[in-house]
Amino acid sequence: MKHTWNVTLLLVFLFLISNLIGLFIVKSYVGNELPLNIEKPNLEGYTSFIVLFIAVIIATCIALILAKYKFINLWRYWYLFGVILCLTIAFGAFIGSTIALIFAIILGILKVFKNNFYIHNLTEVFVYGGLISFFAESFNVVTASALLILISIYDWVAVNKIKHMVTLAKNQSDAKIFAGLCVPYHKGKKIVGKNIKLVKKKVETAILGGGDIGFPLLFSSAVMMETNLFYGFLVSIFGAISLLYLFYKAEKNKFYPAMPFLTVGCFVGYFVVRLFI
Repeated sequence: MKHTWNVTLLLVFLFLISNLIGLFIVKSYVGNELPLNIEKPNLEGYTSFIVLFIAVIIATCIALILAKYKFINLWRYWYLFGVILCLTIAFGAFIGSTIALIFAIILGILKVFKNNFYIHNLTEVFVYGGLISFFAESFNVVTASALLILISIYDWVAVNKIKHMVTLAKNQSDAKIFAGLCVPYHKGKKIVGKNIKLVKKKVETAILGGGDIGFPLLFSSAVMMETNLFYGFLVSIFGAISLLYLFYKAEKNKFYPAMPFLTVGCFVGYFVVRLFI
């Protein structure tokens, strides 16, 4: 097992909360405008998943270039802009757009420059709902399924073959601008002597990349728009089960592509949904 049970269950729980909040946010913007007159991209028909997939590749390349040449500040401000934008959309589903922007700026700055575990994960559970609200209406279950398959293949190659996603994850962690859930925890080993007891503690971190939250949420959103919120979240639950299985089977100190597991979980969840409708 890759992490302790407590940490694993917390990470899976945060994944589920991110999806549930994300579905509420997406639902609030279906057929409605985004706050501050932010325009939704106009992706049409079956080209939507190809356009978004290419955008992911381009964004990954830019991040790798920034990391390689140590443009950390540029990377940090680029990340900050994205966080503020997504949080503004997310908060705008619940409060007025101006107040949403103010909260987004404050939390975004704290997230990027203070590196606090609680603020980081609090903002992460809202970020993906804001992000997916951009694209949700351009996708249906078919195109979202195609995107999941493409991303799963890419994730497997990027982690197991080219390994640039591993490099990117380490660089993000070093720069303290990790996009995804992040749960640090202590692992201790007791050394007992004749008259002393020494506890050695090592800080480890359980992570789940932002794409591993965002892409399943996009698929769940497509299911929700085809059916309802309950069935959309049911798909997310099956995704969480597949994630739990991955963490249970994974070995320590190894990186694994999560998207293939999450994609299978989402597809099984959708199959179950189809049994009820």
